[in-house]
Amino acid sequence: MSSLYTTIALLPQVAWDTDDKGVTSDGAILPPIGEIVLQTIASVIIFGLLFKFAGPAIKKFYADRTERIQRELDEAAAAKESAVGDAAQIRESLGDIASEKARMQAEADVAAAALLAEGRSRLVAEVAELEARASAEIAGLASRSGDELRGEISRLAGRAIDLVVAESITESTHQQLIEDFIATVGASGGPVSKGASS
Repeated sequence: MSSLYTTIALLPQVAWDTDDKGVTSDGAILPPIGEIVLQTIASVIIFGLLFKFAGPAIKKFYADRTERIQRELDEAAAAKESAVGDAAQIRESLGDIASEKARMQAEADVAAAALLAEGRSRLVAEVAELEARASAEIAGLASRSGDELRGEISRLAGRAIDLVVAESITESTHQQLIEDFIATVGASGGPVSKGASS
């Protein structure tokens, strides 16, 4: 640090003019030569220090930036390639989906036709069974109704006969029938003849 002060002290002193306009130099365009040399040395020192200390950091920054940009470009290229592959796979899958859809539709049509045929045959069998059962029930009802009708007719006929017989037989006919019955039983040698004789 002291050598820097020594160097500055050895530099020629710049002559400054001071007037009512402030500090001015002798030259109209260029400053005094000593000032140019001093500023040049200061600039060289500053640029040297920047090159020595900031240069590696700047170089590392730009190298990292270049590497990061290159990595992003590589990732973008890989993503593009992956997207192209995915698009091809999706297009292939869409083709597979269409064929799979057609296959499933065909299988569904076959299954529906089989189910319809089975349902029709089952329905025909059930209808035939219901018709047979209905015919059997109708026949049973007809038979029961016929039996009930015959029984009712027999009952009514029996009552009618009783009424007709009761009204048409006189007392003498009734007495005659009883005596004929007793005689018939007596002729057969049954116990009624003994009771009748007694």
